[in-house]
Amino acid sequence: MSVPAPHSTAAHRPNIPESQRQRALDRLRIVDSLPEPVYDDLVKLASTVCDTPIALVSLVDRDRQWFKARLGLDERETARSLAVCDHAIRNPGELLEVPDLARDPRFAGLPMVQNDVARFYAGAPLVTGEGIPIGTVCVLDNEPRELSDEQRAGLESLSRIAMELIDAHAREHRAEIDALLAKPTAAATPAPISTAAAPYTVAILELQDYAGTSARLGERATEKSLEALGRALEPCLREDLGDHIDRVSCSPEFVATLVGGGVEARIEALRRTVERHRGDGLTVLIGTAAASSASEAPGAVFLRADAALSREKNRHAAAA
Repeated sequence: MSVPAPHSTAAHRPNIPESQRQRALDRLRIVDSLPEPVYDDLVKLASTVCDTPIALVSLVDRDRQWFKARLGLDERETARSLAVCDHAIRNPGELLEVPDLARDPRFAGLPMVQNDVARFYAGAPLVTGEGIPIGTVCVLDNEPRELSDEQRAGLESLSRIAMELIDAHAREHRAEIDALLAKPTAAATPAPISTAAAPYTVAILELQDYAGTSARLGERATEKSLEALGRALEPCLREDLGDHIDRVSCSPEFVATLVGGGVEARIEALRRTVERHRGDGLTVLIGTAAASSASEAPGAVFLRADAALSREKNRHAAAA
C-alpha cells in the first residue's frame, strides 16, 4: 500500500542548523511562558477553520515540543522524538499535511497513532523574519482526511498571526531589557552604565519551566517564591559599587548589572542563592557576560549573556 504524499505549499528550503534554530527560539522568550487568552482563541479558530478536534500552537524546544496553547489535548508538552511538528519545521516554507499517520512509516508507531488519538496531521510552520522555524500551528484529527485549499490557506494565515504575536512579545521583552540596562547605577551616578568609567558584567537569571511550575504550585505561590528569590538575590550585590538587579515584568527572569572588576565572588553568591531555592521548586539558570570595555553597549553584553544562558539550558537539558 502506498504512502500518501504530504501536501506542499512552497518550495523546499535548506535546513537551518539546530544550534541557530534553538538560539532563535530562546531569544523570543515564549517557551514556558504563562497561558494567554489570545493564543487560546487562535487554536479555537484553527480547530473551527479546519474542522478538527485538536489544534495546537507548538514550539519545538531542545528535547520536547511545548504547547503555548492547546485544544483537545491534555498534555502541556511531549518528547520531541514523538512530535510530528519536528518534521514540519524541517521545511519551513512548507505546510506539512499527512492524510493518514498510520500509513506513514515515520509516524505509524507513535503512541498517539497507536492509541487512536490522531490519524491526520497538518502543521504550518512558525517562521521568524530571518527564516528560522521555531514551531507550528497544527491541527489533528482521529480519522484520516485531507484539508481543502481554503483550510490550508487559513491554517497558514493563522501561523503568520501567531508569529506576529510571538514577535510582539519578544519586542516588548527587549524594550524592557534596554530600559533596565540603561538605568542609572545604584551608586547615584546619573549616567547609564554604557557611559560609566568602570567595567561591568551582565547576569541573567531565569526560572526554568515557568508555566509548568505555575501549574504545579499555583500562580500565586510561584509568584511569592519569585518575590522571595528576588529579595534573597539583593544582598549578593555591591550597591556601593553601583550594582543593581531587576525582574522583567510578567516574567521569571532577573537581570543584574555588576559594576567593577572582581565580580566572580558576586556571581558565585548569586549561584549559591538560586541553588538554595531549589527546595522551593525553582530551577534557576544563570548566564553572564563581561563587557569588553566600559564603553561597550549594554545591549551587546546582554546578548552575550543570553547566549551563555542558552548554553546553560543545553547542559541542563542534556543532564535531565
